[in-house]
Amino acid sequence: MKLFQNEFTLPAYKRGFHIITDKVLSKIPEINKVDNGFLQVFIKHTSASLTINENADSTVRDDFESHINKMVPENAPYYKHNYEGSDDMPAHIKASLMGASVQVPVTNGKLNMGIWQGIYLCEHRNYASGRNIVLTLWGN
Repeated sequence: MKLFQNEFTLPAYKRGFHIITDKVLSKIPEINKVDNGFLQVFIKHTSASLTINENADSTVRDDFESHINKMVPENAPYYKHNYEGSDDMPAHIKASLMGASVQVPVTNGKLNMGIWQGIYLCEHRNYASGRNIVLTLWGN
C-alpha cells in the first residue's frame, strides 16, 4: 500500500461555493502512482467546509449560497457566539452541516468522480483568510 500526505493553503476566497478540484489535484501529483485507492480532502477550519457537487453550471453554486443562507440566517436572536461578527455563528453551523472532509475513490491515477462532479470549498465567512487543506492519498 502507498500512502501520501500533503498540506497546503488555499488563497482567500469570497463567501460562497468554489470549485477547487484542480487546485487539489495540483497539490497531490502522487495520485498518478495509485491504481486503486482513495483521496481524502480535509479542511482545518470551523467556519468553512467541503462538499462534492455540480462542476459545470455556476448557478448551482449561487443557489447553494442562497439556500444555505436561508437555512442558517445571520443575526438570529438566540445566537450567543458572535465575537467575530454576524457571520460568525452561522459559519460554524454551515460548516458542520456541510462537513470538514470529502473522500473520493482513485482509479488508474485519477479521481473517480462523475463527469459533472467537482470538489467545493464552501466559504462561510465574509472576510476569510486562506484555508488550510490536508490531502491524504492511499492505495495500491
